[in-house]
Amino acid sequence: MLLSRRSLMLGGGAATLAAGGYALLNPSKLLPVLDFVDRVMPGDAPTTHVAANVSFGADPRQRLDVYAPAKRKGALPVVLFFYGGSWSSGRRQDYGFAGRAFASRGFVTVVPDYRLVPQVHFPGFVQDGAAALEWVRGHIGGLGGDAARIGVSGHSAGAYNAAMLALDPQFGVAADVRAFVGLAGPYDFYPFTTPSAQAAFGNAPEPALTQPVSFAHAGAPPSLLLSGTADTTVRPRNSKRLAAALTQAGSPVTQKLYPDVGHSGIVMALARPFRHIASVLDDAGDFFTTHL
Repeated sequence: MLLSRRSLMLGGGAATLAAGGYALLNPSKLLPVLDFVDRVMPGDAPTTHVAANVSFGADPRQRLDVYAPAKRKGALPVVLFFYGGSWSSGRRQDYGFAGRAFASRGFVTVVPDYRLVPQVHFPGFVQDGAAALEWVRGHIGGLGGDAARIGVSGHSAGAYNAAMLALDPQFGVAADVRAFVGLAGPYDFYPFTTPSAQAAFGNAPEPALTQPVSFAHAGAPPSLLLSGTADTTVRPRNSKRLAAALTQAGSPVTQKLYPDVGHSGIVMALARPFRHIASVLDDAGDFFTTHL
């Protein structure tokens, strides 16, 4: 039964994903299958996995992988991509499709792990993102990247992490971020009403200061906020509110809504089997090309 479900999802089940998620298969089982299919499916410019399991800290969760175009000349712009998982799940090995996608568009792409709830709570997972960015700043030149042209991106909880790195100066890396692309990110969700948010942020001494929308300012990097109209997990109003705050502050921001795309579909549209769901890779890639 599992094989037939995989076949359905990878062959003709894109509409189910776009409409809201994994109705037929647990995502922890689907992601490795999707990553494998993406890896062997033709179509993109060739890429290479230039570094794996690289340490950027002492904890086993502080590891990263690096992807790059197979053919490259000179130092290339860098995309640091954070996966989602409610700050409590996820592993970089399942998101090779994201690394390869951005690498196929000409970016050296870094996909890190980060510590999760309950091992850490806010701000621990964002601090890990900052440590990964500091590693990029110090080491990416040896792997073909340009440390002066770094963009951050992510999906869901990963988009939150990326937004905080780009906007909140307390993490010490905002000045290094040249552009931010968020996929279905939670940017304005206080009071905390979901168990995942309560677990990750419930003990924060100043809860309002956990919200990316609180840090919109004129000097923020250009931002592209992507979301789907069918997303019932992280509502598109999060992107709308952050876009409004950035606009009011005088920072350049673009928001785009994909019709009938759900929370899972927007990130899976980075993978080759599901590019037809939405133009996420084209939109994000063009934005980074313009601003990095």
